[in-house]
Amino acid sequence: MTDPLAPSAPATAGASAWVTVDAAAIRDNVAELVRRAAPAQVMAVVKGDAYGHGIVTAARAALAGGAAWLGVAQLQEALALRAAGVEAPLLTWIFPPQADLGAALDAGIEVTVGSAWSLRSAVAAARERGQAARVQAKVDTGLGRGGVLTDWEEFTLELARAVAEGSVELTGTWSHLAWADAPEHPTVRAQQERFAAAVDALRRVGLDPGLRHLANSAATLTTPAAHLDLVRPGLAVYGLSPVPDLGTPADFGLREAMRVTARLTQVKRARAGQGVSYGHEYTTPRDTVLGLVPMGYADGIPRHAGNAGPVQVGGRRYMVAGRVCMDQVVLDLGPDFDGAPGDEVTLLGRGADGEPTAQDWAEAAGTINYEIVTRMAPRAPRVVVGDER
Repeated sequence: MTDPLAPSAPATAGASAWVTVDAAAIRDNVAELVRRAAPAQVMAVVKGDAYGHGIVTAARAALAGGAAWLGVAQLQEALALRAAGVEAPLLTWIFPPQADLGAALDAGIEVTVGSAWSLRSAVAAARERGQAARVQAKVDTGLGRGGVLTDWEEFTLELARAVAEGSVELTGTWSHLAWADAPEHPTVRAQQERFAAAVDALRRVGLDPGLRHLANSAATLTTPAAHLDLVRPGLAVYGLSPVPDLGTPADFGLREAMRVTARLTQVKRARAGQGVSYGHEYTTPRDTVLGLVPMGYADGIPRHAGNAGPVQVGGRRYMVAGRVCMDQVVLDLGPDFDGAPGDEVTLLGRGADGEPTAQDWAEAAGTINYEIVTRMAPRAPRVVVGDER
């Protein structure tokens, strides 16, 4: 059976390590999320270089899977998508007061107004351009991060004046959940209620709230009541579970879109009692074979995963031996290992195939699976496989 995550030999010839991105998996994951969210639309979140998967590749694959919208955090990410020819409806939500919102208007990018200053910036850009800015209002319903928190009523009045003036067009209203990965947590229901009250406040001043959206990946998969008009999955787009305690990717009909592969660069015998890597935090308990993997924390391997990070060689699972270095890690391959330099090593792949997963690495490093895929650095080239169409 052909491995859909195996790139062609020329694509990886001579490479010490590489990151394979399966565009077809992203497409199919989004199709599954569209099915689960219906009749709500899906905004595929491709911020952070699409969680390390490549923003343009992921955007196109997500649209092929049925996403109606794309979402990014930083304004420059949105501009990069437009520069790459991606024309889908696009929302951004992080920019400083110095940002050129006129460029966003020119590119047909919708901007989030979650403060008085951001609303005024949008109005100023609209007046300068002589066209209405398409905006989405963000209310802080309890996360204590972005959005209007304590002066929503006052904000709605200013927003209504801007709409009446023709400076802005309100196309959506949104918020973000603090504890969506614990669907029974009381904040999930409380934030839904606060969001509904915020929408009512908009209607009282004569505003149509537009598309209402609140649900991230976790809420998309576990809290149908929060779907509203639009959902904003991020992590699930890439085939990872936002609620690992409640299910694996396969349990939710998803599959991981990233595999991280390297080649052994050295294989050598070591005696029992040999200290390994900086600080000798691992010592060989017997005569054995050590293998060198050319990926380290400069490539995105968590330094906190020393003596714990899972790696697969020849279908067998090993753990990193000793500290993670900047450019490499060492494996204790056991006394009977019969491989050689150049053999492939899987650091990250699909759980359904028995490979180490982002969740495995997260648990080894005391972090979350989001961070594992997002932190993969560009030194390991990306190789795209799979048909995104």
